[in-house]
Amino acid sequence: MQDATIAAATAGFTLGFSLILAIGAQNAFVLRQGIRREHVGPVVALCALSDALLISAGVLGFGALTARLPWLEPVFRYGGAAFLVLYGAMALRSALRGSGALTAAEGAERQPLARVLLICAALTWGNPHVYLDTLVLMGAVSAQWQAKGAFAAGGMTASLIFFTLLGYGARLLAPLFARPAAWRVLDGIVTAVMWSIAGRLILGF
Repeated sequence: MQDATIAAATAGFTLGFSLILAIGAQNAFVLRQGIRREHVGPVVALCALSDALLISAGVLGFGALTARLPWLEPVFRYGGAAFLVLYGAMALRSALRGSGALTAAEGAERQPLARVLLICAALTWGNPHVYLDTLVLMGAVSAQWQAKGAFAAGGMTASLIFFTLLGYGARLLAPLFARPAAWRVLDGIVTAVMWSIAGRLILGF
């Protein structure tokens, strides 16, 4: 029984880590906050807690929700695409302006915590892929394990470790991003990532 529990936890960890590893709008935002050293703890906590709630919902069987309510898919798809286009435009404006707020982390103008968490929540919960990954895929794979709690715990642990490393590990890049040009490049990459994801959402999964 213990071996089965460990196997389920390992499977959940592996699947969760592989799903979250892909570069996306949320990951780019966490990376940016980590480089700026701005509200990193709350951002990491919000991302990890959101994943924990979604994984729990998926394992508990809510992965069939979109099948029962087919109108949810286009709402998530186009709503998420609209937000990504808007946020990508904001990042592009920052890249073109190269404002002083993006020079060094210590000298940058700090954004209010509420605004940062609101953007992070929108990037997390407004992304249709997060529901496919957690509610549908994680929920479906968990069905083959009797130790569903261990499977869910493994996925949650993977999320917590990933976001912690991404947020706090980004500080190692701080010397590079002491130059405004580096921030322009990063904002340009963020714009490209967000607009490419928005394009895929509009054209279909």
